[in-house]
Amino acid sequence: MDDRFQNHLTRVSAQVSHDLENLLSQAENPSVPPRLLDAMRHGVLNGGKRLRPFLVLESAALFGVTQHDAMITACALECVHCYSLIHDDLPAMDDDDLRRGKPTVHKAYDEATAILAGDALLTLAFQFLSQERCHEDATVRTTLANMLAQACGAAGMIGGQMLDILAETQPSTEQQVRLLQSMKTGALIRFACEAGAVLGQADASQRAALRSFGEQIGLAFQLADDLLDVTAEAATIGKATGKDAAQGKGTLVQLLGAESTRSALEKAVKEAGGELSVFGDRAANLKATATFIAHRNY
Repeated sequence: MDDRFQNHLTRVSAQVSHDLENLLSQAENPSVPPRLLDAMRHGVLNGGKRLRPFLVLESAALFGVTQHDAMITACALECVHCYSLIHDDLPAMDDDDLRRGKPTVHKAYDEATAILAGDALLTLAFQFLSQERCHEDATVRTTLANMLAQACGAAGMIGGQMLDILAETQPSTEQQVRLLQSMKTGALIRFACEAGAVLGQADASQRAALRSFGEQIGLAFQLADDLLDVTAEAATIGKATGKDAAQGKGTLVQLLGAESTRSALEKAVKEAGGELSVFGDRAANLKATATFIAHRNY
């Protein structure tokens, strides 16, 4: 992995975390009960790669949108992502005790507080997108809100979680697994990439290119995750491993084997890079992100 890219990702991640900390401070949220706000902060400010907000910022940069001007959209997306993790970790879902190497929200607080913290983060995301600091053009704000609602709703991430639950008791085909993964994991990553084009008021062909790029790296992300679930140590990635197989869930690793899954992963990364050809060297960081996703070890 290119050290320059890794350092850039680390710097941007730190800036996203800094801005999220300010947005989730008691000073910014004086009416929120302190225990609820603490739980929200626990679910958001506990580390993480900040990959989705990074993709928003990098895709927006292609169109001259500054990091400052794209940050509130990036933070809105990260709030949705963290809400989904809080709810995924609940006993009724994946029943996990660790997230990013720390106790999950329902373990650090309680189940009811974890549910409310997730609900609050989801609604906060749309509050961010509706504000003028997101973008001065109301049409851009409305478009982003609609896109995010679709990406995280019943036909997106939440629907994918439903399919994931059903996969514990029903055998899955490769086509079904790919659909599940494109909804549960891929939808938010696809939004992250296309959102930058919307913020930059790009034309339809540029939006389509970034959307296709997002679809490919969303697939790559899940393939890499599935491989890590069977090869990595829990201490390395900060959460339990081997759970998919233990719960009987069909993954592409289970269906195709590790070698074929790695081949599919490399194909997705290559195709993702091809989608960015229209942007030339300006898309170097996005191409490097695809490589990072494929070869990360956490």
